[in-house]
Amino acid sequence: MKKKMLAAFLAVFMVTGLLAGCGGQSSDNGNSSAAAETGSADSDTGSQSGETKDLSGTITAAGSSALKPLVDDAANAFGEEYPDVAITADAGGSGEGLKQVAEGTDDIGNSDVEAREKLDADQPDKLVDHQVCVITMAPIVNNDVKEGGVTDLTKDQLISIFTGQTTNWKDVGGPDEDIVLVTRPTSSGTRATFEKYALDGNEEASNASMETDDSGVLLQNVKDTKGSIGYVALSYLVGDPGVSTVAIDGVEPTLENTYSGDYPVWTYEHMYTNGEPNEVCDAFIKYIMSDQYGAKMESLGYGVSSKMTVTEH
Repeated sequence: MKKKMLAAFLAVFMVTGLLAGCGGQSSDNGNSSAAAETGSADSDTGSQSGETKDLSGTITAAGSSALKPLVDDAANAFGEEYPDVAITADAGGSGEGLKQVAEGTDDIGNSDVEAREKLDADQPDKLVDHQVCVITMAPIVNNDVKEGGVTDLTKDQLISIFTGQTTNWKDVGGPDEDIVLVTRPTSSGTRATFEKYALDGNEEASNASMETDDSGVLLQNVKDTKGSIGYVALSYLVGDPGVSTVAIDGVEPTLENTYSGDYPVWTYEHMYTNGEPNEVCDAFIKYIMSDQYGAKMESLGYGVSSKMTVTEH
């Protein structure tokens, strides 16, 4: 009889223990749920765990070659956190990127200029602008030009060179050598920015034999061609690019001089979507604009918008 009572007591004790264990697990689940919600709230920066960790899908982007290095780097970093998202980015120029996003061919149109400067009629009205960073454009020359004494040009000299009026470097204190223009097509946002802020709105002369819709190719052409001059974003000048930058009116093209407003050739970079972005595009754009990615952005030659001491010029 005593054995039966002992067995019954042990059975009750075990059930009570099991019930207590279930209650603890329920409490843990509640904490996990709260943590997930917190992670989801933080996911706007793309740096914390949360619901967006389960993102999957594809993003296609096209446009500005000046912005492409940033988009490529951010896509790789974003892919490490969200491995089920595939991102592809092409160049082609700001105008082409805006055209493709307006037509629905791509999810994101990368542009150095506002959409209204490149699109017709009411096309820009359906696009949503996301200003992701600041970009600085620098005049670059073949190293032989710098070695010949050209390290600084006035705006008037730049205008004269790029409009085809000055054709020999000796006329601006350089070697006795023909000036070779390496240019971008009219669809280029880099060209539009350079014309607006470095050339005071003057249209540059075209050199069909040395015109390219890609900043990387332009850089290589300047590197390989004696007497040449062109322009690229600072993002193409990180490390040892094999070309020389030229100061404008004594001010070097650097991020610091851009932030202070002393260097004039800069603009905001735009990532346009056709209407409000879907969940995947929204997460990617917010990731690029996050504080977490800001430090990496500067190491790639791009400016953080919040550091600008001037907002327009």
